[in-house]
Amino acid sequence: MGTLLPCQVFGQAMVERSQPHGCIVNISSMSAIRAISRVVGYSAAKAGIDNFTRWLAVELAQKYGDGMRVNAIAPGFFIGEQNRDLLLNSDGSLTVRGQKIIDHTPAGRFGKPDELLSTLIWLCSSGSSFVNGVVVPVDGGFSIYSGV
Repeated sequence: MGTLLPCQVFGQAMVERSQPHGCIVNISSMSAIRAISRVVGYSAAKAGIDNFTRWLAVELAQKYGDGMRVNAIAPGFFIGEQNRDLLLNSDGSLTVRGQKIIDHTPAGRFGKPDELLSTLIWLCSSGSSFVNGVVVPVDGGFSIYSGV
């Protein structure tokens, strides 16, 4: 509901303009496209957001024209309050789980908040005016690396 309701409210405001236009950017996750242990409910919800993003992109573009776009960002691993203790020890070193993630991230590090922000700005700008219905991974290569 945390994605559906804002899309309904803000989407309606965007299509009620004399010339419908606007950009919705949803937040997905690497867990929507890769099996990650211990987060099955979260993963299922984020996979639903991916599908909803693609569906809504088609629906709005067909009904209101190319001025309405819907995309999503799929962050890889970023250190935040909710996952800090899972990824970092109290001395700042990596936990076993944190090390597994870094080992499967070709960039060899966690993401930085500005890297999400710059992707968001691009998706909302005219520079991405022909980008619609995609889920952009911002993950240092995690989603494409098999570990081999």
